[in-house]
Amino acid sequence: MTALSAADRELVEAASDAIRRRYRYDWQEVGAALRTRSGKVFTGVSLDAYLGRMAVCAEAVALGQAITNAGEFGIESIVAVRHPPPEEKDSAISVVSPCGACRELIWDYDRNARVVVPGLDGPEVVGIGELIPNKYSRERGT
Repeated sequence: MTALSAADRELVEAASDAIRRRYRYDWQEVGAALRTRSGKVFTGVSLDAYLGRMAVCAEAVALGQAITNAGEFGIESIVAVRHPPPEEKDSAISVVSPCGACRELIWDYDRNARVVVPGLDGPEVVGIGELIPNKYSRERGT
């Protein structure tokens, strides 16, 4: 685990800006930002649905943007942030950990991806492998 660099803080702000602009109560509550290996930044917001299993996480939307708009698959760093609902007393947008499905997706696209997650003293960076030890793989021995 490492402290955030200036580039990591910029990524957190990009994700926060995306959800600030597109927040919709009970629909779009999570924003994400992804920096590709070439340095381009892509953002996305969660797509909620009445049928829960049809929802799409913000990290997947950001990755889809990178692939669709730039043809890039490598993930240098990624972060997700949550916009609290109006009734919550703490109204700060905060870093959240990726869900299990997003951890798998990030790993599948870049096993060396850095992920910004909440830490005891604020956000910190970990490798995706630290978030999913003993990861399943179709390849033997990996």
